[in-house]
Amino acid sequence: MKSLNYFIKEWIIPIIVALLIVVFLNKFIFILVTVPTGSMETTIMPGDKLYVTKIYNEENFERGDIIVFYSDELEKVLVKRLIGLPGDEVLIDEDGIVHVNGEEIDEPYAKNTSQNPQVFNVTEKSYFFMGDNRPNSLDARAWEQPYIPEDKVMGVALFRFFPFSRVGRIE
Repeated sequence: MKSLNYFIKEWIIPIIVALLIVVFLNKFIFILVTVPTGSMETTIMPGDKLYVTKIYNEENFERGDIIVFYSDELEKVLVKRLIGLPGDEVLIDEDGIVHVNGEEIDEPYAKNTSQNPQVFNVTEKSYFFMGDNRPNSLDARAWEQPYIPEDKVMGVALFRFFPFSRVGRIE
């Protein structure tokens, strides 16, 4: 009987507490996302596993943040780079260079491709997203509804925890 009490106290209770902490963190603090495609290469590779924080303030979003959101149009969770904030005018020129509100933005992470010029006027309480690997990214440029409402944002990608050779903060 003494060994059973010891086993429960030293093994079972700590395991249950640890599981409750993991459930709490996954429910309220973080979600775990596996990247399915190469649309964000080389920043994020297919198969990368990311911690995404659910604690964020939309007012602190900055152009260039990597955001996870749900697309009603595609009916799936996506990971893309934030390009346009509410009220922005986004112009993508024939060389794939992005201009926001008349100014070219510096995107050292992006692989551009030639395309027909496009202009997007981001609606209030919505965002405009693109992948870093522009030639192979199904993003706002091709969607029927190019603006993602703020209530579809799930979190901000912060940290890659797999593969182990690339563990670290996502920049």
